[in-house]
Amino acid sequence: MMHARQRRVRHKLQRLVRLAAAVGLLSGGLMVSGAVAGEAPPGEPAVSEDPAAELVSRLGASRTAGSWTGADGRTVVAVTDQDAAEDVRRAGAEAKVVEHSMERLRSATETLRSSPRVAGTAWSVDYADNSITVRADSTVSAQEWSSLSGLAERIGGFVRMERTSGTFTTRVSGGTPVFGDQRRCSAGFNVTNGQDTFILTAGHCGPQDTTWFRDRQGDELVGTTTASSFPGDDYSLVRYEDARTLDRTNVVDIGNGRGVPIIGAGEAAVGQRVFRSGSSTGFRSGEVTAVDATVNYPEGTVTGLIETTVCAEAGDSGGPLFSEGLALGVTSGGDGDCTTGGTTYFQPVTTAMESLGVNLTGGPPGTGEANANGQSGGGAPPVPAPPASPAGTEEGFGSRAVTSIVDIGNPVLGAGLIGVSLTGLLAARWLVSAQERREYRSFHNASWG
Repeated sequence: MMHARQRRVRHKLQRLVRLAAAVGLLSGGLMVSGAVAGEAPPGEPAVSEDPAAELVSRLGASRTAGSWTGADGRTVVAVTDQDAAEDVRRAGAEAKVVEHSMERLRSATETLRSSPRVAGTAWSVDYADNSITVRADSTVSAQEWSSLSGLAERIGGFVRMERTSGTFTTRVSGGTPVFGDQRRCSAGFNVTNGQDTFILTAGHCGPQDTTWFRDRQGDELVGTTTASSFPGDDYSLVRYEDARTLDRTNVVDIGNGRGVPIIGAGEAAVGQRVFRSGSSTGFRSGEVTAVDATVNYPEGTVTGLIETTVCAEAGDSGGPLFSEGLALGVTSGGDGDCTTGGTTYFQPVTTAMESLGVNLTGGPPGTGEANANGQSGGGAPPVPAPPASPAGTEEGFGSRAVTSIVDIGNPVLGAGLIGVSLTGLLAARWLVSAQERREYRSFHNASWG
C-alpha cells in the first residue's frame, strides 16, 4: 500500500510539472526532451503554424525574401520596401529591408540547378544575410571550383562561395541497429495509410524490396521497403511485416531511458532550434540554417532539403528531426562529424508524407488516403494495438520476431518523462524511481527506436 501511495504521489508530481511546462513557468529550465508543449486533441493531428507564412504569401515573392526566427524568438520577415516593412510590423513581426527579393533568389538557385552538375556541392538561401551560399567539399577539383566561382560571379555578388573540409555523403554504413543489404540506417517516424503501418526513413537507405532486420544475422525481421525515392527526394517506406504487434504511437528515443512523444508534423523554420536522434551518434541538437537546400551527392542531386547545424555520422541516415513535439524531417546526409561539427541535411516529412499518401500514426487516417502502392486506404480499419505480452516474457523477442523500430510503447510514462526533463536531470531522478527507469529501459530495449 505504501508503494502504491508513493507511485500515486510521483504521478501527481509529474502531472504538475507537465502543466507548469505547458504554461511556460519552467521555460528557463527547458530541456530538449521537454520541447513538447501539449498534446493534440484526440483524433486531430497537430498543425504547425508559421506566423509569417500568411503575411509573406499576401505580400508576394517580389516584395519579400524569406523569414526566420530571431535570437529573441521573434519572427523576422525580409522585405524589399518600406511599405511592406510597415505591414510586417503591424502584423507583430520584425521587418528587415533587404536588396534582393525572393524572386531574385529563386532565379539564382534555378541558374545553379541548370548548370552542369558537380558532385560534392550544395547550396542554400541565407534569408538573414539575403544571400546564397554555395558549398564545395574536398572532392571538388580546382577546375570545378573555378568554374563554379565564375558562375557565382555572373549571377551576382550575393552568391557566396565556401569550401568545406569534409565530404557530402549520405549517412549509411555497416553496423547496428537496422540491417538491410549490407547497410544500416536509423528509423524516422511511424506512419500509416489507414491499412498498413510503415517506417518513414531515408530513400538512399535502400531501394524497393529491401528487407530489414533488427540484427546482423537476419533473425529478427522488421519489414520490407515498399516505396523509395532517391535521388531527387530522399524518403522511403518500410512496411512492418506484422503490424498487429505494434503500438500506433510515435515516440523518439533520446537516450537514458527517455523519449519524446511526437504529436504532429510541421515545417522547419530558419533559426528554429531542432533535435535529432540517430543510431550512430544518438541525440543531438542544433539550428535550422536554411530550407529548400540542394545537395549534389555522388549518387545524385536532392532538392528541397532542410539545412542544419546538427551533426550526424554514418548510420544516422533516416533518423528523426523534430522540435516542439513535431516531426520535421528524416536525416539525409551532410559533411563533417560529431567531433568537428558540420552541416547536415534532412528530407522534410511533410513533403514525403504528402507524396506517399500517409500520415503519422497515433490518429485516424485521412479520408480517401492512398496507400504506398497507390491504392485507396480510406475506410480501412485502424491498425490494432499490440496484444498484452504473456507474463514472464519480453515483448518483441524470439525467433524472427517482428519488432517496432520507432515505438517506445508507453505514452503515459513517456509524457511524464518529457515533463520531468523540463526541470533537469536531477528532477528526473527524484520523480522517477530507479525501478521504474529499469522497467522503462527494459521495454525500450525490446521495442527500440
